[in-house]
Amino acid sequence: MKHPYLVKLLFLLLFVCAGFTGAFAQTGSVSGRVLDEQKQGLPGVTVVIEGTSLGNSTNADGTYSIQNVPTGPQTLVISFVGYNTQRQTVTVAAGQNSAVPAVTIGENTTLLNEAVVVGYGTQRKEDVTGAITTVSAKDFVKGQVTNPEQLIQGKTAGVQITTGGGSPGAATTIRIRGGSSLNASNDPLIVIDGVPVDNSGVSGASNALSLINPNDIETFTVLKDASATAIYGSRASNGVILITTKKGVSGEKLTVNFSSQASLSHRYNAVPVLSADEFRSTVQRVAPEKAALLGNANTNWQDEVFRTAQTYDNNVSITGAVGKLPFRASYGNLSQQGILITNRLIRNTASLSLNPVLLDNHLRVNVNVKGSWIDNNFADNGAIGSAAAFDPTQPVVSPTGNAFGNYFEYLQGNGTPQQNVPRNPVAQLLLRRDRSSVKRSIGNAQLDYSFHFLPDLHANVNLGYDITRSNGSNFIDARSAGAYSNTPLDASNRTSRGGSFNQYSQNRDNKLLEAYLNYSKQFGSNNRLEVLGGYSYQDFIRDEPAYPTFLADGSLFKLAAIPVRTQYTIISFYGRANLTLNDRYVFTGTLRDDASSRFPENNRHAVFPAASVAWRLKEENFFKDMTTFSDLKLRAGYGITGQQDVAGVAGDYPYLQRYVINTPTAQYQLGNSFFTPYSPQGFNRNLKWEQTTTYNAGLDFGFLEGKLNGSVDVYYRKTKDLLAQVPVALGTNFTNLLVSNVGTLENRGVELNLNATPVEGEHWTWTLNANGTYNKNRITSLGTQVPGFQGLETNNGGSISGGTGTTIGIYSVGAPSSAFYTYKQVYGPDGRPLNGVYVDLDGDGTITARDRYVGKQFAPKVILGFSSNVSYDRLNLAFTLRSNLGNYVYNNINSNAGNYQGINGSNNFVSNVTEDANYTQFPNIAQTRFSSDYYIQNGSFLRMENITLGYNAGTLGGGETLRLTAAVQNVFLSTKYKGLDPEISNGIDNNVYPRPRTYTLGLNLTF
Repeated sequence: MKHPYLVKLLFLLLFVCAGFTGAFAQTGSVSGRVLDEQKQGLPGVTVVIEGTSLGNSTNADGTYSIQNVPTGPQTLVISFVGYNTQRQTVTVAAGQNSAVPAVTIGENTTLLNEAVVVGYGTQRKEDVTGAITTVSAKDFVKGQVTNPEQLIQGKTAGVQITTGGGSPGAATTIRIRGGSSLNASNDPLIVIDGVPVDNSGVSGASNALSLINPNDIETFTVLKDASATAIYGSRASNGVILITTKKGVSGEKLTVNFSSQASLSHRYNAVPVLSADEFRSTVQRVAPEKAALLGNANTNWQDEVFRTAQTYDNNVSITGAVGKLPFRASYGNLSQQGILITNRLIRNTASLSLNPVLLDNHLRVNVNVKGSWIDNNFADNGAIGSAAAFDPTQPVVSPTGNAFGNYFEYLQGNGTPQQNVPRNPVAQLLLRRDRSSVKRSIGNAQLDYSFHFLPDLHANVNLGYDITRSNGSNFIDARSAGAYSNTPLDASNRTSRGGSFNQYSQNRDNKLLEAYLNYSKQFGSNNRLEVLGGYSYQDFIRDEPAYPTFLADGSLFKLAAIPVRTQYTIISFYGRANLTLNDRYVFTGTLRDDASSRFPENNRHAVFPAASVAWRLKEENFFKDMTTFSDLKLRAGYGITGQQDVAGVAGDYPYLQRYVINTPTAQYQLGNSFFTPYSPQGFNRNLKWEQTTTYNAGLDFGFLEGKLNGSVDVYYRKTKDLLAQVPVALGTNFTNLLVSNVGTLENRGVELNLNATPVEGEHWTWTLNANGTYNKNRITSLGTQVPGFQGLETNNGGSISGGTGTTIGIYSVGAPSSAFYTYKQVYGPDGRPLNGVYVDLDGDGTITARDRYVGKQFAPKVILGFSSNVSYDRLNLAFTLRSNLGNYVYNNINSNAGNYQGINGSNNFVSNVTEDANYTQFPNIAQTRFSSDYYIQNGSFLRMENITLGYNAGTLGGGETLRLTAAVQNVFLSTKYKGLDPEISNGIDNNVYPRPRTYTLGLNLTF
């Protein structure tokens, strides 16, 4: 895995680059004015000297001035979001100001000449051959956004973004064109300013991306097909998201921007359980002998554990240039309460970017450093389920008092807590302190040198890092009835009892070294060639110390577990060639060789090729003079990408024979001594790459002079050698599950993206975006299996509450990877489900596990997004709608509490039930009922993600500009689903933290 000769070459290249010196040419200045189509001065337009980073932004009247411009012929590049990019030639004289005639730029939503971020560089949009979508800051979802990926929810075809609930910084599931894996990761690769980041779980943070400040982000670029992603090879099977942050521009005047938002969030719906009076009536009817267990209170436990939460989000940035050093520096502070009491997140972020151009404009330097510090106060999410189930006739606080915080608890006659009974949900939250502190820094220094003797040849070196340091602790008060039975390990200290304290920490170190040569040449005015070749080294280290657990008073409760230190490395060689002929025909070829330390030496390397073509029909003579089309381009591509991310199920060493020391409780005794043995772990010496082959065809189009434009893509993706956990025969390995390459899976789909400007005038502007995705996922093979094999049962990373050992999903040939696996419920004449009666599908006269069938899927078949933005002078109104269709949800809330088990199950207490219990009238919990398709419910929905009203107050007396906004998020949800919220990433509705409705007021001040 070591290549010292490459490292030496890189250092030699840097030495040579640094050794070049050139006399700075004499300079002059350039000034002019930019107008819109109404001949009014246009403020905020970027004017840059082509081939340099010299530039400035226009003032309020549209004028600009650029200093220190090299003498001789120069080309101005004049660009503004939503407008055509213009080029204007000017000859600069030494020591003089060169006045440029006023330039008028027109609006054009197609932006064909806009630079698009791609892997390892940029391309002109007209030269793109792959399926690529860019969302810029002006189109982001507005309002209170904590995680950066929420900025593009509903904005991009083929991309499904699902938050894991409403807690601050909640984990998010991102799927691009469906999942291509079973047990390996289905997450896309995320690259921030050229650094591929480790987006796996971070101890102490619900979402690793929550450590990035959304306010620093300029664009999201989503690479979806293999021709676009193959340059990233082994990490690109599930797509790539390129995040570009905001930067300074050379010559730009100093600008300070301050933004502030204040938000209120509240829970707008509730789990449908019985009220106190309804519960009393039900107990009297179902089990009147239990009426004596009821209290006299009327407690809505969900109201008790939830609150109206406040959020304050403040950001300040300084952008400009000091001499020839463009920079941007920012600081952000977020203080966000969760709607579940005690839940809170505080985030402090800082960023700095430096972008000088040196050596007579031949050496471009980009230095980016981002740092964040998050303090979390986690709430016990188990209290959400407790609040739904706890007896509503009991008070929050005991009227007689007790030793357990005076909270009402079920106690024995001697005043100690009863065992195996529900616990007061308010006490669960207030008698626990679960805190973490997470620090993360992502940064890189990228040098791009254009050789003096051959300016078309660039050498690029990128040194980057992604470092995380986290620690946390969980303290349960000794007064907690749920932790009362905890006792110390020291047998001589039995006076101590109750509570617990444990801590954890984690260090993550991600190091990156990349270097490539890029040759780009324009032949004439219509032909272009780009050739790129490079090397990448990335190393990931995770270190987790182990700590003992103590009782609340400090007595030892549990010995320390086993510390963890793990590492894996990826080494790659890659190349790409782009050829554009006559501005009509575009060809792209990519090749990448990856080596991952997670695979044995004989399977370590894999080669991932890709090829794509585009035909710009609009430039053909038979279309060129047609006014119907403003753009028309055909695209087609093919490529192979890889998958090696099996850490979640097999760690970093799945092919190595290894032994792991047991936990301290698994000891054996020899005489008076205790020894901790080692246990053998499963391994697979034949493990190899999972590979996904993608075919893509697309059409980009524009009508009505760019007022209506869009794209349609069709794709087919087939993954072979699926990495999955499969059962193995006893004695063949050291575990009953083994990570193996087991079969194939395919995704077929269609994507449509439309952008329109129905109204565009002096006062009114209206823009629309609509996108839709249809995806069909199917497992086509699971390897050689025994007769009668139905598939690999799974819960897709979730768990079933109440159903011990129950699995509700299955990987089965011919079915989607998100399929449910259930019994077919039988219904009575009144339409109600019959208790314990299911269809005998195999006809053997007995209901067994073989009578389950592969049914609905939790992944949506169709994803829709719709956005609108209407502006009238200084006012604008925008909203975003999202919809999932064809997805189903397992209502585990009802399968667990939609029966009278809470009333009939014990003689010591009663617990609440959902409204469904009075409909089904099931007397108790039955294990088979957890697998009934009665609980598989339609989860299709339409959600208004946000609506925002903005007012641009214009320029104030001191030259400042002010914008005011008001926003509502999670405005409404329309669905047939009977539970709280159908948008759940793994399809299991079990104790989900509800998404709140949030009201936000904000201001943005620039001076």
